[in-house]
Amino acid sequence: MTPEELEAARDRLVPDVVADGLRVLFCGINPGLMTAATGHHFARPGNRFWPVLHASGFTPRRLDPSEQAELVDYGLGITNVVSRASARASELSETEYREGGRILEEKVLRLRPRWLAVAGVTAYRIAFGDKHATIGPQTRTIGDTRLWALPNPSGLNAHWTLATMAEEFGRLRAAAEAEG
Repeated sequence: MTPEELEAARDRLVPDVVADGLRVLFCGINPGLMTAATGHHFARPGNRFWPVLHASGFTPRRLDPSEQAELVDYGLGITNVVSRASARASELSETEYREGGRILEEKVLRLRPRWLAVAGVTAYRIAFGDKHATIGPQTRTIGDTRLWALPNPSGLNAHWTLATMAEEFGRLRAAAEAEG
């Protein structure tokens, strides 16, 4: 894609991949420009979401972002804290995160997934007003939905390798499977 095509994608909304009663609803921070341009979540080539999802055992094979609709067959879905596309999450305001958290709560109450997994602990902290949240399961719930903060799969997150990220996603998968 050309830089012009990516820039033009800023105004596009990326549809959620959701259904009622999912096992896990994954939640990105916000769509990147490549995601907005393609309409496929976590579409940037350096993003590790799809490889980690497979390596952690959530999917039987590595899905391509264009195959995102198949997630529902596995009891999984994807949404975002903030719907506005940007080149970097640092372009978002705290107000956008907080409003996104409010909208996300409404969505979770309506869809009733067993787990909401926010991919980005900083986004989780701001969206839900929990400055002490750490990676892993949270004590807070939204209705009957449990919450889990995951590492951000962006290639810019050098603190987590594909292997350590897959291990954390795998902990979530094991918790989700243990609950039925």
